[in-house]
Amino acid sequence: MNFIISILFSGIAVSVIVLIPWICIGAIDGAFMRSLFGIIIPYAAIATFLIGIVVRVISWSRSPVPFRIPTTAGQEWSFPWIKSNPIDNPKGMGGVILRMIFEVLLFRSLFRNTRLEYLNDENGPKINYEWEKWLWLAALAFHYSFLVIFLRHFRFFLDPIPGFVHVLESLDGFMQLGIIPFNGFGMPGVYITDGLLLAAVTYLFVRRIYIHQVRYISLPADYFPLFIILGLGLTGVLMRYAIRVDITAVKELSISLFQFSPKVPDGIGVIFFIHLFLLCVLIAYFPFSKLMHMAGIFLSPTRNMANNNRFKRHVNPWNYPVKFHTYAAYEDEFREKMIEAGIPVDKGVEATSESGKKE
Repeated sequence: MNFIISILFSGIAVSVIVLIPWICIGAIDGAFMRSLFGIIIPYAAIATFLIGIVVRVISWSRSPVPFRIPTTAGQEWSFPWIKSNPIDNPKGMGGVILRMIFEVLLFRSLFRNTRLEYLNDENGPKINYEWEKWLWLAALAFHYSFLVIFLRHFRFFLDPIPGFVHVLESLDGFMQLGIIPFNGFGMPGVYITDGLLLAAVTYLFVRRIYIHQVRYISLPADYFPLFIILGLGLTGVLMRYAIRVDITAVKELSISLFQFSPKVPDGIGVIFFIHLFLLCVLIAYFPFSKLMHMAGIFLSPTRNMANNNRFKRHVNPWNYPVKFHTYAAYEDEFREKMIEAGIPVDKGVEATSESGKKE
C-alpha cells in the first residue's frame, strides 16, 4: 500500500501544480497573473536552480576522499604479461577520462546492470540474473530525447535561429505524416523525440510499479519528477498538435526574458502557462532531488579515480599524530603474565629483567 500512497501523493501534487496556472490565468487572468507566471516565477526558478546546483557542488567538493575507492569491473593493472582492463579498471587519468565519456554518453554502468530474480521450477527455488537491457534503452532514449527537445527550443530564445537547430529539426522530424486537417488547421510534422520521451517516461513509471523490488524502495521523490516530466511532455505535445498557441507571442516572451527586458504579450494561451509552470517547478526542484546525478556523476569518487593502489601508496592527508603501543612494548609489560597463561612470547622472562635493568 505504501507505493499507492506515494503515487497518489505525487499525482495529486502534480495535479495541483497544473491547476494553479489554469485557475490563475484561465479564470482570474489579469496583468499581474500573467507577469507572475510569465516573468517572476521563471526568474525565481532559474535563480533557485543555479544557486542550488552551486551550493550542492561546493558541498560535495568539500567532502574528504582520502583513499582510492573506484568501482572496478575488470582486471587491475599489475604485471605486463597479465592483460588488464584499461576502461573498467583504469590505472591512470587517461583511462578515467575514457570511462567517464562512456558513462556520461552511453550509460556504461547501467548497460552492465543485472536484476536478481527468485524463480520456482520443478527442481525448487533458484536465483536468476537478468540483464536490464530495457532499462538501459529507456534511460538512453529518455535522456537523449530530452536533450534534443531542449536544443530544439533554442528557436524560441535566439534570433536568428542557429543552424544546428534547423539540422536537429530536420533530423528529428524526418517522418512527415503529410498535411492532415486537425482542429481546423494543418497538422505540423511529427517529431520522433516527442514520442520517445513520453514512451520512455511511461516505461520507467510502469517498471517502477511492475518490479516488486523497485516498487518496495520507491518513494514520492521517485514518482514526482516522472509525473512532472510526463506532464511537461504532454502539454508540449498538446500545444504542437492540438491546442493552438501564438508562437510569435511565445518567442517574444522568451527573448525578452533572456534579454532581461521581460514583457508578456497578449494572446498566449493558458496551456502555455501550464507548460511553463511545470518547467519552472522542475527547474526549481532539480537541485534538491535525485536528478542532481547529472552533476554528481562528475564528482563521484567511484568513477573519477584511477585504481593505482598496487603501485602507488596513498596516505591519508588528514592523519594526525596518535600515541600507540607497539607489540614489543606490550610484551615487555605483560611477558610474565603471558607466560603464566601459556601465551607464546617472542622473548623469555630474562628479556624483561634485562629491559628493567637498562631502564
